[in-house]
Amino acid sequence: MTDHAAGIAAFGYELGVLKRIRRSGWWLVGVRDPESVAEHSMRVAQLAALLAAEESCSPERAAYLALWHDSQETRTGDLPHTAKHYLAKPDPRLITRDQTANLPGAAGESVRAAVAEYEDVETAEARCAKDADKLEMLLQAVEYREIGVHRVEGWIENARKALVTETARRVADAAVTLSPLTWRDR
Repeated sequence: MTDHAAGIAAFGYELGVLKRIRRSGWWLVGVRDPESVAEHSMRVAQLAALLAAEESCSPERAAYLALWHDSQETRTGDLPHTAKHYLAKPDPRLITRDQTANLPGAAGESVRAAVAEYEDVETAEARCAKDADKLEMLLQAVEYREIGVHRVEGWIENARKALVTETARRVADAAVTLSPLTWRDR
């Protein structure tokens, strides 16, 4: 096995940690077993692709940016919004640089570039990926509300306020009026 292969394998193991890290903010409203960061990231990537398609930019690129948007949480855990008053936000670029140090050149650069593009929010794809992150949180909040979790309205309203693309705003408007089981009736 080459060093490059070992670097990719080791990073693959690190990324597996995202399947075990729970989205901690939901504990504040009583969700006992919230979704994992990996589960969240999957739907963010899917939504980013859909938003990008509707916004006439690259669905593939938007999804790729979204896949990496929370990968740094293998090193920091998922910090809830309430921590921001006490902790400086870790620099995702710095964490990603450390995470990818043992990857082969093209692979490492691809991940670092995706994280930088997502964080800079200068491209249409990055805006779609950022909106997808907020939209996924909104959908999750509505799903939790539907099963009896109270006090999620703040998550829904914060997500709606943060959306910048017209498509994401329209989807959010629709999502808050629909049952999470609407898809079964179509």
